[in-house]
Amino acid sequence: MTLIQLKYAITVAGERSLNDAAKKLYISQPSLSSTIHSLEKELGFDIFIRSKSGIILTVAGAEFIGYAKSVIEQYDILDSKYLSHMNQKKRFSVSMQHYTFAVNAFVELVKQYGMDEYEFEVNETKTYEVIENVKNLRSEIGILYLNDFNKNVMIKIFSETGIHFVPLFECEIYVYMWKGHPLAKQKEISLEELEEYPCLGFA
Repeated sequence: MTLIQLKYAITVAGERSLNDAAKKLYISQPSLSSTIHSLEKELGFDIFIRSKSGIILTVAGAEFIGYAKSVIEQYDILDSKYLSHMNQKKRFSVSMQHYTFAVNAFVELVKQYGMDEYEFEVNETKTYEVIENVKNLRSEIGILYLNDFNKNVMIKIFSETGIHFVPLFECEIYVYMWKGHPLAKQKEISLEELEEYPCLGFA
């Protein structure tokens, strides 16, 4: 069974005439008839009932044509997205941890370039998945942070995976807490002071 056979059968079902279908497909009627006969033989049942008044679908044929149309529609979608490059959009994907500045920058990028030529995608995920996405080309860039605790390990991973790290800027560590927290009034807080308090972090 081929896509050509499916397209021919769909056309015949729509025209209800082998002669009219052949004209529409720009092929000879004997060639079309032979193709449909081969398809029916492969399927093991008749798609059409042929008579002097024209062609009608059998019960099994009507069900088959319904599935055939779905197959052709799905193929057309695949062809348009992956094979036909005339209207294919360029893709740009970013993987990152949860950073407000990065999300804002991504939004501005989308505004600048628009959605006509590009398909934009942003993935907020964990550190190792950011690295994997860039390594496996699922994302063009990844946004991560380096600090004194992970710097050596991260640089080693970048080297082993062939990923090039470019620093964007340096920033301090911030702690967010409600105004009634015992440490809320302090201008600076050490990591040791936070040890006794539960906290949430992004990794």
